[in-house]
Amino acid sequence: MFTGYSEKTIDFMWGIRFNNNRDWFTAHKEEYLQHLYQPTMALGQEVYEKFMDKFPQLGLNLHVCRIYRDARRLHGQGPYKDHLWLTIRPDNDIWSQQPVFWFEITPEEWSYGVGFWNAGAQTMAAMRRDMDKDPKRLEKLVRRMQKDGRFSVQGTDYARKKGETTKLLADWYNKKDISVGRYSPADETLFTPELVDILVDGYAFLEPYYQYFKSFSKAGLEDLK
Repeated sequence: MFTGYSEKTIDFMWGIRFNNNRDWFTAHKEEYLQHLYQPTMALGQEVYEKFMDKFPQLGLNLHVCRIYRDARRLHGQGPYKDHLWLTIRPDNDIWSQQPVFWFEITPEEWSYGVGFWNAGAQTMAAMRRDMDKDPKRLEKLVRRMQKDGRFSVQGTDYARKKGETTKLLADWYNKKDISVGRYSPADETLFTPELVDILVDGYAFLEPYYQYFKSFSKAGLEDLK
């Protein structure tokens, strides 16, 4: 059962950020397991079970990342992550090109939402086609999100605009990648078991956005064939 993170969780993440080497991590591995990895696993399992009880038809699976970076992709970074995340996602080889629900904790903040790990140009083109054809479909979701107030659209914009759309959809239309999320400073919320229900309630609200993303991710994947 998830009982909350602790100040030691935050301390460990700051520690690995400034001491990203094998000797420091080996000396503090038990802190990683006890204060970061195990609580994240407990959080993920409890959120996953409650969320799947609400939406069993989604057929998703839980994945909690490990702290070890891929040695082939260090790009000058240390061998360890200074953050941890979990995803509730499709269980297949192309999950990164499909929408996922996520939660991430870093030394500075925590965030959660729904979106793509790697949407790809084809998927984003499919989304623009959808907005061109039926802008009201997404406008309804955008108004719903604005009324709720918890979440905002996230992602990197193309340097050169891909086109024009309605004022309401302007922040969505020219994204290279996209997600809908909430970002909060590392606060007392992390230290309470109530974080479980916050995530479950948030994911339930975001389920229509998952379905929207999923509808044009299929079209994007078709373009790859």
